[in-house]
Amino acid sequence: MVKAGENGQEAANASRWVVGITGASGAIYGVTLCQQLLAAGCHLHMVISDAGWRVLKEELDWDASHRLDCLNKAFESALTDGRITYHPLNDIGASIASGSFRCEGMVIMPCSMGSLSNIANGASTNLLTRAADVMLKEGRPLLLVPRETPLHAIHLENMLKLARMGVKIIPAMPAFYNGPQTIQDIVFFLVGKVMDSMGITHNLYKRWGPSNG
Repeated sequence: MVKAGENGQEAANASRWVVGITGASGAIYGVTLCQQLLAAGCHLHMVISDAGWRVLKEELDWDASHRLDCLNKAFESALTDGRITYHPLNDIGASIASGSFRCEGMVIMPCSMGSLSNIANGASTNLLTRAADVMLKEGRPLLLVPRETPLHAIHLENMLKLARMGVKIIPAMPAFYNGPQTIQDIVFFLVGKVMDSMGITHNLYKRWGPSNG
């Protein structure tokens, strides 16, 4: 675990969320979510799969050989000042691997079908899937943002299994009723939908209806 900052203490009143990023395409979704959660005053416990780091390199040109530097640059020194706690994927003794760790819940964005399958079948093969398993056993919110197409029957069955267990499945499907003009608009829409499900106020997209602004 990497926990930086002068005193390593999280703000007592900060909302704590676990955020996972896996090897599905759409790394920008996870990065933007983290940026918005930090702006909302949340403290993040972050875990990124090895494939997730590969996608961050391929899609966002991150230098995955200097992981902590990448995180500090992307999140404005949030790692250094203690607003992000980064957990290596294989650190099975990390705080988020235990049900005694208190947090609001967990989001995996984007979520690969491999990680989703492991979660659906209780296979805690690394810290990311173990943390998700903890959310299930403790009855805490677990939100998954799968990004795959087309979907075959196993994908659909795994998502149905998790949905029946109370997991929020939020596929990376953009909408166009809000008139997006840029890629950022599309990303903000999906991140906003996730934050809606987390109960966190935002102004990332224009809501439908004349009274919503």
